[in-house]
Amino acid sequence: MAAPTLQQPSFLLVNLKSDSTTKPLLQRCQDLVKIIDEYPAKELHLILPWLVESVFGSLDSCTAGWNLRLLHARSNEYNVVLEFLSPSGPMMKLVYKLQAEEYKYEIPVNYLPGPVKVCIQQGILPECPLFHNKLQFPLSGLLTLNLALNPFEFFMFHFASCLITPKSYPQSAHVSSTDSAYFVLVDTYLKYFLPGEGSVPPSPFSDSRGSVTAPSPRSSSVSLAGYGVHSPSLLKHHIFHQPSVNADPAAQEIWRSETLLQMFVEIWLHHYSLEMYQKLQSPQVKLALLQYRLSMSSMPSQPFAPPGSGTLHTYQEPFSPTEEHVLVVRLLVKHLHAFSNSLKPETLSSSSPSAHSHAHTSPLEEFKRVVVQRFVQQKLYLFLQHCFSHWPLDASFRAVLETWLSYIQPWRYTGEKTNAQPDQNRTVPDKWEPFVQENLLMYTKLFQVLLNRAVRTDLVNAKNALMVFRVAKVFSQPNLGEMIQKGEQLFLEPEHVLQHRQPRGYLTPGQGGSFLSSRQRAATDLVFRVKSHVYALEGQDCQYKQMFGPELRGAVTKLIQIIAQARQTAKRISDHSGEAAASSSFLSWFGMGTPDLNSTFSGAEPEESGECLAKTHEFLDRALENLCQIFKLNQGQLAQLISNLGSSQDDGHCKQLPDCIQGENGLVLTDLGRKQIISGLRRFDIQYQGDPELQPIRSYENALLVRLFYKISSLVNERFGGHMNALCSRPDLLGRLGRHYLAADPDSSARSPVPRPPSGAHRRARLSLRPLASYRTLLLLLLAYATGAALALGPASCTLLLLVGGLLYGLLVALLGDKLKTH
Repeated sequence: MAAPTLQQPSFLLVNLKSDSTTKPLLQRCQDLVKIIDEYPAKELHLILPWLVESVFGSLDSCTAGWNLRLLHARSNEYNVVLEFLSPSGPMMKLVYKLQAEEYKYEIPVNYLPGPVKVCIQQGILPECPLFHNKLQFPLSGLLTLNLALNPFEFFMFHFASCLITPKSYPQSAHVSSTDSAYFVLVDTYLKYFLPGEGSVPPSPFSDSRGSVTAPSPRSSSVSLAGYGVHSPSLLKHHIFHQPSVNADPAAQEIWRSETLLQMFVEIWLHHYSLEMYQKLQSPQVKLALLQYRLSMSSMPSQPFAPPGSGTLHTYQEPFSPTEEHVLVVRLLVKHLHAFSNSLKPETLSSSSPSAHSHAHTSPLEEFKRVVVQRFVQQKLYLFLQHCFSHWPLDASFRAVLETWLSYIQPWRYTGEKTNAQPDQNRTVPDKWEPFVQENLLMYTKLFQVLLNRAVRTDLVNAKNALMVFRVAKVFSQPNLGEMIQKGEQLFLEPEHVLQHRQPRGYLTPGQGGSFLSSRQRAATDLVFRVKSHVYALEGQDCQYKQMFGPELRGAVTKLIQIIAQARQTAKRISDHSGEAAASSSFLSWFGMGTPDLNSTFSGAEPEESGECLAKTHEFLDRALENLCQIFKLNQGQLAQLISNLGSSQDDGHCKQLPDCIQGENGLVLTDLGRKQIISGLRRFDIQYQGDPELQPIRSYENALLVRLFYKISSLVNERFGGHMNALCSRPDLLGRLGRHYLAADPDSSARSPVPRPPSGAHRRARLSLRPLASYRTLLLLLLAYATGAALALGPASCTLLLLVGGLLYGLLVALLGDKLKTH
């Protein structure tokens, strides 16, 4: 457990721990409010680690805390928890009270995100300023390193880690992620510490020393403009050479905002797989690091490093974000866009190359200018790329997709009142062209990864079809395609354009770094920005594929073919369902038709209902239109392709089985057959072939009567089975009548394509009373007896009439059955 330096046990802490197991949450919060108000910081600083862990849970997942991710508005404790943890509530008052006294709390390096942890274990100072000047060096070795955080950082670290720390919640516990107390608190903290209007409210609490002071987390060598990008120097700083911290007066106003954002980004987004980590280590960086380690090995004071701690293979972080995690990241992205877009117009128009152009710009306004590009872009790109490549091929991918679409559409979060015109007819304003160019990979590379997912997804499912339509709709916005094409042209400019420029990192805001700048910039500056963006995210040796190039156009054509096939499949399934419904006559509703239990099998997918199939057809139609608009495809060729596809399927594709080969145990699907099933082109005609009496109880059947009639029919079949078999084997009228009532028609049993061992010449005759357990049959019997009562017929007379009617219907079928089948 994270804890401050060793102290004597506090009686106050002992009492609080005892009360936590006996008192309800409301009373505990009331007691804590009094304690925070009355006790000095000297007594309270021992409480913070225990209190934070009891609220958010432990970092090692041993305790769940208050279960903020499961707490919803219907709970009695919901409002109490939100009030206690609000930005101006008692918990934050405790944090500010301890912040004024400059207490420190330790976090083991093992609980940091994987990339940060492996950097520290390799002896490299992490690029994030949040971790600078906080490393504590024990004598036992690098693996026991700790971070010394101030109270605000310590609180926010635990709050952010609560989202990704695995918790053992009960199976029945389920609440919407966007309604949980944790989601609401994230939204509240973002609005409070990153306000769109005004400034960050000062701390409403102060102690005897005056207002709370900032910890000045940024060093003199690290500025807002340089955060989140690779250093121009290939040699990274060693952790024993941490830069000194200078007091920065401009940082006093926004230190809480900057700390909160850095903590959220590092904890939620700074995760990627081993292959991604190896990819980001360029050969130049590896060579410089090796040379640096060789020089360090000659130093006599080199600390002990465990075997293998400096190798790439020590980084093995399994990272599988949950849907809740992605939804919180999307909330962060949307708020940061709104926060950045609230930049004052006079600040935008005042940008110039002069060093004094931003002399009168407040730190918060400067923070808005660089927050998205410098703090979020790189880590969000890696996060989304990982999710695109590893997320299951199901409808839960919608959360990841909407997070991506939210980031690449910052113009949706300007707060401006737009005309009531459809989104796809709304032109993207020209002022967003620099943003599109400086985020080129967010548009092009992730679109290519999405194409690989789409061709492997079941597009007959309406939810999957909706996702394809959403992407096509966003990219079909007027002016967006031209912006992307211009960005690609800038990236593909010959290298000699930059030969006269000195190598340097990203431009600072004073050099024109704002992506909202409206002044004209030189062509070389634009080229340098785009190239810097691509090389920073993909490396110098990246092989860039143009979004509108021939290779990707071929992939889009393949997707269009799959979309057309899915449309045909959805239409065929819909037509088949309509024909099946139309074939159900009025007499079959009254139970006079042959019951087909297979048609009502409970395993049917709800997505294959008529309404969902209609939505699928609509989504895919509109997706085809938008894709043709994006890539300027020929409508005549597209129509010809779809018509050829439709005619080939009409020729008998729908009647064929998926592509299979004969194996030892029957048919085995090939890769083509699997693709046909996933795309909905072909499928096996799977029907229930077991004992009809043992099928699952349907919703339209009475469970008690099904079980009762099964026992009665089983006793009758066991005792009189031989006589019934003999009756059904007769060739005369009685035999046909017996086969109608006692045995199923052998022609009605479907055969599986997989060969089955022979089970006999014909099915054994049996009595089945299960149809009498249907609510439909019970209703018909009730109506028959009510009609008989209205005609002054007693129950016995009604029963006799029903039996006679059933016998006459059986005789009619037995006499005319063969003729009806021939007809």
